[in-house]
Amino acid sequence: MEKITKETYLKWYEDMLFWRKFEDKLAAVYIQQKVRGFLHLYNGQEAVLAGALHAMDLSKDRMITAYRNHVQPIGMGVDPRKVMAELYGKVTGTSKGMGGSMHIFSKEHRFHGGHGIVGGQIPLGAGMAFGDKYNGSDAVTLCYMGDGAVRQGALHETFNLAMLWQLPVVFVCENNGYAMGTSVERTSYSTEIWKLGLGYEMPCGPVDGMNPVTVAQEMHKAIDRARSGGGPTFLEMKTYRYRGHSMSDAQHYRTKDEVAEYKKIDPITQVLDVIQENKYATEEEIKAIDKRVKKLVSECEKFAEESDYPPVNQLYDMVYEQEDFPFVQHKL
Repeated sequence: MEKITKETYLKWYEDMLFWRKFEDKLAAVYIQQKVRGFLHLYNGQEAVLAGALHAMDLSKDRMITAYRNHVQPIGMGVDPRKVMAELYGKVTGTSKGMGGSMHIFSKEHRFHGGHGIVGGQIPLGAGMAFGDKYNGSDAVTLCYMGDGAVRQGALHETFNLAMLWQLPVVFVCENNGYAMGTSVERTSYSTEIWKLGLGYEMPCGPVDGMNPVTVAQEMHKAIDRARSGGGPTFLEMKTYRYRGHSMSDAQHYRTKDEVAEYKKIDPITQVLDVIQENKYATEEEIKAIDKRVKKLVSECEKFAEESDYPPVNQLYDMVYEQEDFPFVQHKL
């Protein structure tokens, strides 16, 4: 694995802080009804993404996930202004405003979407890995899911075929404790989700998902195994979300004290502590990072605010590809 250095920690701090503030801004504009529909925020889970990106080869590896998917494409290289614009439903967004919060997508950066159907992305992730293996690529697909999705039958069908065909895929369960508003304890006989891999003799294990170092180390092992032909891995990232399942979640299922306890191991704070303890940056340099983050978030908001909504005819142009389709004459 690429060595974790001073520069790594500084990048992690700036990236994770930006992701957190980006989501905070979305929460604020959602209340103002500038972003509509569902909005699932990533606050608290940033270490899972930061560690994974350190272990990936972004020139070829792929990522697919569920609907908590705003900051992953940014980490993969997508312009955050376009992500913000997509959430606003603007024509300058990643899908010209047609996808919205749960369907961010970038073919260019190999981010194959958020998916609104619970567990729907799991077989798709394995399918992409199958395609890469079939075509002789050594790319690896990272396929993410929430703890609620592991009760879907599609996961078990996919695990079976992934092992049978030794696909280059890493399955990652981001276990933040709650499937919507229902705890894992209420919906799963076994609360050690990683053990589901044992039934398929798939390499598997739990990971501290609040620390990007442990995430990077375990993700590197899994990616290296997949890339070298060793087949899939299933990792359970034990993490936590500070906000509700979505912005419409009243969070009656947990206490404020519980959230406060997890904030004591906030991934951003953990990284900042290492930076300060090792004198990787002065207080002025840290303030400069904070200022850059704030400025970029403002730029994203301004870009989205000033962008136009898509024209109505785009609805048809984005759906119908048949040239002689008799009912829609217009084509961009």
